[in-house]
Amino acid sequence: MKTTIPSIIACIIVILVSLSMTAGAHCDTMDGPVVKAAKIALEEGEVTSVLRWVKNKYEDEVRSVFKKTLEVRTKGKDARELADMYFFETLVRLHRAGEGEPFTGLKPAGTPIEPIVLAADKALETGSSKELTELLVSATEKEMNIRFKHAVEAKKDIEKNVDAGREFVKTYVEFVHYAEQLYESIHKTENEQTHEINVTPAH
Repeated sequence: MKTTIPSIIACIIVILVSLSMTAGAHCDTMDGPVVKAAKIALEEGEVTSVLRWVKNKYEDEVRSVFKKTLEVRTKGKDARELADMYFFETLVRLHRAGEGEPFTGLKPAGTPIEPIVLAADKALETGSSKELTELLVSATEKEMNIRFKHAVEAKKDIEKNVDAGREFVKTYVEFVHYAEQLYESIHKTENEQTHEINVTPAH
């Protein structure tokens, strides 16, 4: 599939939007990266590796809960399971709080995750963004073309009557606003890159 620089830039915006919308469906699952990191930390008895998932202001709380969890885990299987779950929920809740998002509980293993999120994770794991870029370019072009075709078709009947004219205006607004949002997001991202920012994982 042949891609262009504008298409690739636009697709980057789609992933930013997609990740922000689906982050809750990823990091708050038992299969998510936060819980995976928590499980490793508990097995190793070392909390440092999970602290990256929360902001500085939550570090003391995570350390405290982690310490208590390790103590309770020694009191039997049932106690271990309850303690582990409490730690998972605490860590995910604080991670979500750092994103400014609510925590509504941990979702079970096997909860469906958006393909774009899986593709983003895979890109980081493999060190190649090729498949991710192709997926995003395809999705962006598809959405843009749908809005464009609707506007073009509606424009043909613009002079028929007022209702037809209003239908064109509706499709026109949807098409232009979509393009405008992508454009504004691109420039917003470019501006952010000129400043030093504290990057938090988007899961």
